[in-house]
Amino acid sequence: MNATRTLSRSRNDRMFAGVVGGIAARFGWNSTLVRVVYVVVSIASAAFPGILVYLILWLLMPEEGA
Repeated sequence: MNATRTLSRSRNDRMFAGVVGGIAARFGWNSTLVRVVYVVVSIASAAFPGILVYLILWLLMPEEGA
């Protein structure tokens, strides 16, 4: 983890692209809990906005260490 805790995609804590793992690392949260909350919120909002936000973050967030 970066000492400055910048927002970046995780290389080690990833299921797909490391977006949620990076967000959890940045704020010091449990990545499993963040994933569960993200999925529940995405499903509650008809899934499409959650998928779109994930894809946008995947494109905009730099990979950890890059």
